[in-house]
Amino acid sequence: MRTRLQVGRAPAEHTPLDDDVAERIELASDILSGRRVAVLTGAGISTESGIPDYRSPGSPPRTPMTLEMFLSSPEFRRHYWARNHLGWRHMDAALPNAAHRALTDLQSGGAVSTVITQNVDMLHTKAGTRGVLELHGCYGRVRCLTCDWRISRHRLAELLESVNPGFAERVAGRGAIEVAPDADATLSDTSDFVMIDCPHCGGILKPDIVYFGETVPKPLVNESFSAVDEADALLVVGSSLTVMSGLRFARRAHRAGKPLIIVNRGHTRADELATLKIDHRAGVVLPALSAGRKL
Repeated sequence: MRTRLQVGRAPAEHTPLDDDVAERIELASDILSGRRVAVLTGAGISTESGIPDYRSPGSPPRTPMTLEMFLSSPEFRRHYWARNHLGWRHMDAALPNAAHRALTDLQSGGAVSTVITQNVDMLHTKAGTRGVLELHGCYGRVRCLTCDWRISRHRLAELLESVNPGFAERVAGRGAIEVAPDADATLSDTSDFVMIDCPHCGGILKPDIVYFGETVPKPLVNESFSAVDEADALLVVGSSLTVMSGLRFARRAHRAGKPLIIVNRGHTRADELATLKIDHRAGVVLPALSAGRKL
């Protein structure tokens, strides 16, 4: 099975917060009580950590990176890496918020069995969650597309600094920088940036991130399916489920007759499948679930 991500760029329609959120949280806690819960998270769980997303109501329209774009030309890749050289620092500096910490607490208490994430921000790992399945990779690794040589993003930053002395400072002097959800940054003038190739084979270096139009590795998909199959319920947090990368897990839980709880700002593609939908901030709902200890 080879499922491709599909580009979903426009923000979701604005919806009001549920005014009965306390009752919905209590109902969610009752539904999930005594069950082993698999959790699927999307970008909406990280917005309160200062990382923007593509789909939340009010998000600006964005054009996400595609594999075709990245491979299109050396000039485009240089332009991309110049932006990433700035944007990844913002993501690296981000800290877990109350929702990430609540999931770690629920896992420590035995309620959460597995966390599957569509995010590349590593905030679940920073929060102490164990065994996170990163569907779309993470910003902290870079690999060669030819020989699969790997390097940490921190180490690559040092190498890029050595061939681009003062680049970040020069760009900072040009005005504010807008950061995108995939560790990219909005930057128009990158003509003075120098990119390096793989030092082992001269191949193309790419962040270990699954771009739009790229396939999620099949072994990781199967491991995630197994996590859903072995759990008694699925909790979706901060994902509109616009792309099949996440929607397939909601559909699988529903087909198996397992409770499906969705916590998200705005509509999702699986609202009609949900046992319960909570339209509210993850930073409010998850800490309340964790504090209630009914799971």
